[in-house]
Amino acid sequence: MPKVTDEHRANRRLEILAAARTCVGRQGFHKTTMADVISQSGLSAGAVYGYFKSKDDIVAAIADEVLSSVDELFQGILASEAPLSPAAALRATLDHILEIAARPGGDMTRVAIQAWAEALHNDAIMATASSKYRMLRGHFAAVARRGQADGTIDREADPEQVAQVLFGMIPGFLLQRLLLGDVTPASYSAGLAALLSAPNARS
Repeated sequence: MPKVTDEHRANRRLEILAAARTCVGRQGFHKTTMADVISQSGLSAGAVYGYFKSKDDIVAAIADEVLSSVDELFQGILASEAPLSPAAALRATLDHILEIAARPGGDMTRVAIQAWAEALHNDAIMATASSKYRMLRGHFAAVARRGQADGTIDREADPEQVAQVLFGMIPGFLLQRLLLGDVTPASYSAGLAALLSAPNARS
């Protein structure tokens, strides 16, 4: 029997996640079943269950995939010595998220919004999401400290508080994009930049 390579297993796993994103994007998280994912993937039930034991495992894997990619983005951003404003960091993050959303397999932002809501009622998803979200918020705190060094953020500001606000803007962007359709990374980050530069922004 030919040996199954790590590359083959990784590709098969991605196929299953793409099928799950398609199902969730089409019919929602709660209506999607493992049977739907199996049918969409074109694989056998044994093959799918060999990678994921439940729908929750798949949702957690999708969240991990997206947020790990954002983690890599921030490592590159923070490694640069160029001035870094909060608005620029938010713009880069949103551009990256929409790039991921456009990949084959369904709009991942739809899955992300549903996973946020589901995490409130599901301990397994909450555990995965909270650790990744803390990581992302930590990156925004690092951005805030860079902004203080560059003079784009008040030196007396608390970087953790700034990070809380910046992180909170991501689901706000995604909701407006999905529900209203008239918001872009450029318009959203420009709005943040305008708020930060307003005369009374620090009062």
